[in-house]
Amino acid sequence: MVKCARRHYSGPMNGRPPDLASMHQMALNAFQSLPDEIRTLCADLRIIIEDFADDALLDELGIENPFELTGLYSGVALTEKSFSDPSIEPDTVYLFRRPILEEWIERETVDLSELVAHVLVHEIAHHFGWSDERIMQIDDWTE
Repeated sequence: MVKCARRHYSGPMNGRPPDLASMHQMALNAFQSLPDEIRTLCADLRIIIEDFADDALLDELGIENPFELTGLYSGVALTEKSFSDPSIEPDTVYLFRRPILEEWIERETVDLSELVAHVLVHEIAHHFGWSDERIMQIDDWTE
């Protein structure tokens, strides 16, 4: 079962942009729509929704504008895992709400649930050991 965490819960939408809990539900729905084989390989993957990446992470990645990072996979890719050298930190996909909302606004014609699903699948692909280049060959979201 995927373990999810919610941070900075701001209550029901009430005509506002989706809050963290609502985006968390979108991510769970997207995850549940994936094929069984994918979900099985992601059984211990955590999904965490935050408004933005923290400053330390942005600095580590060399990103000045926090709106440039919509998601991140943190962990050891399945292609790199070793039973003799287990990872201490859990595999985690972070989705950053505010940058996702900004991209959604900029794209105008993209459904928000589809965008959340796209970012989630992109980060899950990193969990499988795929590079950004390989992901773009299969799913060039920029077009």
